[in-house]
Amino acid sequence: MSQDLQASHRNSLYLVVALSMIFMTLVLAVQPLFLKGLGLERDNAGFVNANIQVITELVDLLLVGYLGHLSDRFGRIPIMYYGFVISAITAVLTPFSLELGLLFGVNGVAVYYVARIFMSIGSTAVWPQLGTLTGDYSNKQDRPMLLAKVGFMTAFGATLVYAVFMQLPKIIGLTLVMMIAAVTAVAGAWLTRHFLVEKAELTRQEQFPLRQVFDLLRREKDLRLSFLAAFSSRNDMVIIGLFLMTWFIYFSDILPGVSHAQAAGMAGMVIGFVGFIILVSLPFWGWLIQNFGRVESLTLGMVLSGAGFTSMGLIMNPLSLWTFVPAFFVGLGQAGCLLAPQTLALDLSPAPMRGAVMGAFNTVGCVGIVFFIQIGGFLFDMISPTAPFIFTGLANFVIMAYGLWVLRTGSNDRFAPDLRRDDRRPFDLDLEL
Repeated sequence: MSQDLQASHRNSLYLVVALSMIFMTLVLAVQPLFLKGLGLERDNAGFVNANIQVITELVDLLLVGYLGHLSDRFGRIPIMYYGFVISAITAVLTPFSLELGLLFGVNGVAVYYVARIFMSIGSTAVWPQLGTLTGDYSNKQDRPMLLAKVGFMTAFGATLVYAVFMQLPKIIGLTLVMMIAAVTAVAGAWLTRHFLVEKAELTRQEQFPLRQVFDLLRREKDLRLSFLAAFSSRNDMVIIGLFLMTWFIYFSDILPGVSHAQAAGMAGMVIGFVGFIILVSLPFWGWLIQNFGRVESLTLGMVLSGAGFTSMGLIMNPLSLWTFVPAFFVGLGQAGCLLAPQTLALDLSPAPMRGAVMGAFNTVGCVGIVFFIQIGGFLFDMISPTAPFIFTGLANFVIMAYGLWVLRTGSNDRFAPDLRRDDRRPFDLDLEL
């Protein structure tokens, strides 16, 4: 049942978004270091790290669309709550994968595979509903800025992981750092249950409205662009988090005096820098989308992101300061690539099937992650550690070209023109004191 929305509910949404991102980012960030501790060698590092991510994304792919439809039927909050609970239970057990493997007579890496799958199931029940809930809490006029605030907290969570938490393994040990993920999941479950409210009316349609979603995609080329952007750009931070961290850790083997934990900390600083750039640029992107158009902003984000990823190919030593130059452009472009496609998709989603449309949107994003991570793992092992970044950048340029074609042939972005005149509002977090 729809309930009255207050500023405190939006504030709670921001906090839950940050906790969710801390959990998902930390789980991914510690993976290369944890697997290295389990004895994974450099020759298979790219394949195994990518393979784990691909398997979890395949699970997401099977669930995310249907969970979106279930959220239309039963509400966003129950699905999010149980997702956090599953994530918390699994996160507590994950640091003991080796011990559990010895107990059950299986390899510790295999136990970690299973644990990552369950954590992925929990995350899949949470993060797509957060985006849909943001749509429920907004209208077409204030949606870009609300999504910018949500994106701000998303980037804050990711930045906190790499800038702070990934500096801790060398101080308190990896096990305690991994336990932080469990604590954030418990906090997320508690906040979701007690401080968020349902806003959308529930639907009675039992079957997933696949035909209606396809009909909508056929009619709206802007929606097709947003789906293509999700396919290409949703993997970008996964690529950065997984392959940059793996590159740093194994590159340290040829550098005297640099331990794996130190290399992971250095990688965390670069990835944290990307998150910081996303963090500080999101208010600008929210203003740009609101005043100059969704499609224009999406295309610009693809240009900047593509330039950043492809220029990673010029880096010989990842531990040098030159790595921060392409990282800057990746972060700047990624902020637009995260915000503009989601805004466009929410704008074009009919309220009764918003969860289903966003479920399809997130499904396409999962397909993109599987596609780019699987190819990226092969490129990392067989060609170069920079090859996954170059491949991702070229794909972003292709989507940029499609965005330019949409603009040239006449975008259906119907929301920006009126907003240019009336909604030039400052960026604030709507905090209720």
